Amino acid sequence: MENKDKLQKRKLGRKLEVSALGLGCMGMTFSYPPFPDKHEMVALIREAVDRSVTFFDTAEVYGPFSNEELVGEALEPFRAQAVIATKFAFEFDASGKQIGLNSRPEHIKKAAEGSLKRLRVDAIDLYYQHRVDPKVPIEEVAGAVKDLVQQGKVKHFGLSEAGVNTIRRAHAVLPVTAVQSEYSLWWRSPETELLPALEELGIGFVPFSPLGKAFSQARSTKRHSSKPMIFATSSRALPPNREKRIVRWSIFSPRSLDTKARRLRRSRLGGFSRRSRGLFRSQAPNDPNAFVRTWGRPKSNSLPTICGESTMPPQRYRSKEHAIRKNSKP
Repeated sequence: MENKDKLQKRKLGRKLEVSALGLGCMGMTFSYPPFPDKHEMVALIREAVDRSVTFFDTAEVYGPFSNEELVGEALEPFRAQAVIATKFAFEFDASGKQIGLNSRPEHIKKAAEGSLKRLRVDAIDLYYQHRVDPKVPIEEVAGAVKDLVQQGKVKHFGLSEAGVNTIRRAHAVLPVTAVQSEYSLWWRSPETELLPALEELGIGFVPFSPLGKAFSQARSTKRHSSKPMIFATSSRALPPNREKRIVRWSIFSPRSLDTKARRLRRSRLGGFSRRSRGLFRSQAPNDPNAFVRTWGRPKSNSLPTICGESTMPPQRYRSKEHAIRKNSKP
């Protein structure tokens, strides 16, 4: 692949460099049945590597365990190129059923051993606490991960869906490299307290669900129509929340974006942000999902975006995404 086609990089914390766009692998084996063929998903992950994606997100609870196994198999030939993030925090019974949270230090270390084996790695690049366990002080959690770092089994520590106070307390024990939380055009709450705190502490932010938990896909394309939309199971899909989001999303409908593109061409791209100008210069001026992905890759050098995918995109969508990647600024 030529240099100009490569994704730009983002730095999480002090040292961890990842691609600006990451691949969330959860839906390949978890949450969105029926699940695709395993060999197709291995091919999809490897195609992402070929397209300069270096950041891959999984968790032991996805499956459980099968998602880590899939990611480990797919990325084994590309270990030097890939940064794999996985997560702990849940406990399972003998049948694999999730039975609650467990972030006790001894359980964290046991979970790490399982993840290392399934991912086929010697060290976990980024190890998140998936959900805060109210029964275990965060200082004990950070201390357990610190032991794993000292043993060479974990490289970086992360938190998912954690509050600012929890992040500060954990960071005092072991530097937190990244915090993962939902962030999109439909969910902007991190802007109030979380993002300013992370900037102050030098912690990277990893947004997930940049397409509004499939809300934008449900409104704008049928290529995922065989799968249930996670947005439909959310309280945001119920009145009056759904109506508010539909009104907001109508701004980014294909017809609306196409109109904006024509106006931009007439006005020589004046009055719009650089990212918007880059989008409308592309070959896909009426692709709302592409618009949202572009919005979700802002100028901050510590904010990559995790997009989930479990379907091989048709060539026409791949070419559009490449056009946006080449023409838009982060």
